[in-house]
Amino acid sequence: MEAARQYNVHEAKTHFSRILEQVATGEEVVISKAGEPVAKVVPLRPKVMRTGRGSLRGRIHIPHDFDDLPDDLADAFGMR
Repeated sequence: MEAARQYNVHEAKTHFSRILEQVATGEEVVISKAGEPVAKVVPLRPKVMRTGRGSLRGRIHIPHDFDDLPDDLADAFGMR
């Protein structure tokens, strides 16, 4: 993984729009004050586009015993 670009506070204020463009393309940017990193600007995770409730109906199978705890785990947690 490539190291994040680093800007001092003055550069960050001067080139804020450019920094946002870099972040929008997936880069991470570090802002430093007196040579010490103080902040990291990272891209937001993209929104997950959901088609609505029930969109996975018929595609996922949950077994009837899903909530049953296996005997060895029940013993380990003192639940038997």
